[in-house]
Amino acid sequence: MSQHLLLLLILLSLLLLHNPISASPIIQKFKEAPQFYNSADCPSIDDSDDDVAAKPIFCSRRAVHVAMTLDAAYIRGSVAAVLSVLQHSSCPENIVFHFVASASADASSLRATISSSFPYLDFTVYVFNVSSVSRLISSSIRSALDCPLNYARSYLADLLPPCVRRVVYLDSDLILVDDIAKLAATDLGRDSVLAAPEYCNANFTSYFTSTFWSNPTLSLTFADRKACYFNTGVMVIDLSRWREGAYTSRIEEWMAMQKRMRIYELGSLPPFLLVFAGLIKPVNHRWNQHGLGGDNFRGLCRDLHPGPVSLLHWSGKGKPWARLDAGRPCPLDALWAPYDLLQTPFALDS
Repeated sequence: MSQHLLLLLILLSLLLLHNPISASPIIQKFKEAPQFYNSADCPSIDDSDDDVAAKPIFCSRRAVHVAMTLDAAYIRGSVAAVLSVLQHSSCPENIVFHFVASASADASSLRATISSSFPYLDFTVYVFNVSSVSRLISSSIRSALDCPLNYARSYLADLLPPCVRRVVYLDSDLILVDDIAKLAATDLGRDSVLAAPEYCNANFTSYFTSTFWSNPTLSLTFADRKACYFNTGVMVIDLSRWREGAYTSRIEEWMAMQKRMRIYELGSLPPFLLVFAGLIKPVNHRWNQHGLGGDNFRGLCRDLHPGPVSLLHWSGKGKPWARLDAGRPCPLDALWAPYDLLQTPFALDS
């Protein structure tokens, strides 16, 4: 037995020597983005809470606060998204990024990547302890949807400091071609907690199982609400109202219900719909031209929805960087490519 084990170890060593790529992950390198000065009339950021020992901008109500998740698998998309936000912002120097990384990720490496590409950027990286949500996650129709970091958007009110009262949440597979300050300034009215583009022509019932709809107690959840689908990859969130209403706990209650009886199929989206659908502030569809990644099974190419475009979102299975690398891009992937800061092998060698 010991001889067989020794032989296996020798063979494994030879494989690693001849295939170094499998032995260690490829480290992506990104170019440094230019610093943008798009307006001479940007307001001075000098208002902050006295008890916060940080730069004033990190708590300023005048700043545009943007939250995104950060991980190695999507870092290329995150870098492109940040570049697009800064390039099209009227006051890029007044934008603060709040990045959330899982505790298991190499946060220092992710932080260094953002810092080297955007050395002038005001940003913070928060560590998300995924153990608190992992126990509540049920399997989805696509395994990528089960990543605990997908649920970080439900915990932004806890992760970000209390002085941050409003945030624009963005997924990592999108680009903006308009000023994010317009989106951040969305009027939430007197009591709305979040705003997002609504899609009332979608088949809302399909997001929940027959078990849900056949249970009178559960289906009555939407009885007094005009519930419409909305994509959680682009949201304006009033964190103060979220905290006051304990909305994280409300989402977790539905996730716990899902563990007891399967009432939905699609990861982190349905709990948001159960809590917020029919109660959000609608935003113009131009702010989330979603679905460009194709369907969740085959990733087929899709066209834009009719109307103007301020944000393009590659939600779905196919990601533009993966399709471009594979030499099988969809036509709209060409709109993402100019924001790709990845260093090519030729540039690295030179």
